[in-house]
Amino acid sequence: MSLLRVLGRPMLASMFVAGGLDAVRNPQNVAPLAESVVRPVTDRVPALPDSTEDCVRLNGAVQVVGGLLLATGRMSRPAALALAVSLIPTTLAAHRFWEEDPAQRAQQRIHFLKNLSMLGGLLIAADDTGAAPSLLWRSRHTARELRRDAHLVRRSVRAGAAPAAAAGRIRAKLSC
Repeated sequence: MSLLRVLGRPMLASMFVAGGLDAVRNPQNVAPLAESVVRPVTDRVPALPDSTEDCVRLNGAVQVVGGLLLATGRMSRPAALALAVSLIPTTLAAHRFWEEDPAQRAQQRIHFLKNLSMLGGLLIAADDTGAAPSLLWRSRHTARELRRDAHLVRRSVRAGAAPAAAAGRIRAKLSC
């Protein structure tokens, strides 16, 4: 693994671990902000808890687990994708700069853009195979090799079949 990955993944994950722990421990601090985003989502997704505080805790738990996985390099691609998904409602709930008064608007826009930048980094991390071929590439490569092997076997059988047939005809004539 490259030095950039070894250093970059924990750096990217640190904000999620810290923020997720705070959300798990103190969901009441952000539940009022999250209400406007949680209600519409829980109405459409019955698997989510009904309580806003429980949804905040769940989101925080996803961020802690995903952050730790990303930081350690274990299942980093799915972890980065889970963090990206969890960052969207967090950003929409906490940094609604378009609804702020002019004094707070600039600060909230900075936080919104910071989260947008982190989302971009997570998407790059979710796509990063760590210099190992992706599952899609490996499956295509294996299929190509199988087709090539099948073609070689078919040519080999055809090449051997003609002399074998000629030898069988000669043998049949000689045995008569």
